[in-house]
Amino acid sequence: MRKNLGAKEWLYPMPVLIIGSYDADGNPDAMNAAWGGIGDTKQIFLCLSPEHKTVKNILLKKAFTVSVATAGYTAECDYVGLVSGNKEPEKLKKAGFHTVKSENVDAPLIEELPFALECRLTSYDEKSGHLFGEIVNISADDSILTEDGKINVQKLNPITYDSANHNYLALGAVAGKAFSDGQKIK
Repeated sequence: MRKNLGAKEWLYPMPVLIIGSYDADGNPDAMNAAWGGIGDTKQIFLCLSPEHKTVKNILLKKAFTVSVATAGYTAECDYVGLVSGNKEPEKLKKAGFHTVKSENVDAPLIEELPFALECRLTSYDEKSGHLFGEIVNISADDSILTEDGKINVQKLNPITYDSANHNYLALGAVAGKAFSDGQKIK
């Protein structure tokens, strides 16, 4: 028997995304966001409220990075979501994160998070908080790549946000082969 739970923001898995940006003085900032995903082949969608320092930075620089949070840095990724860059300018340093400038956009890459999308802002609607960006590059540390240059998700060890229970969960076990397993039913 199914139970109706009403309209909620629950979806599984829900990514834990760390959005990186620079302010007007070139200082790095980052925030934790769970409401986002791929919008098209080279497009990312995020839902970010306009009061975030990160949003102000993105509107200024027209660029941002999106790193995937990993199990090894759960506390640090949670921290950058708990603390506002409007009130704590040193929050990345306090989290223990180190940044380098992206070669492709005017935004920081977080060295401790080995996978990131480098994006240019394409649009932002202040009323809805809907932000779209063009993915211009994917940056991945060698430590999470397979021999043929693809992402090894088990090595990446990404986390997902369980919005119903307010937990972070590690992802990684292979459940099947896409575009293949269904052939048995065809």
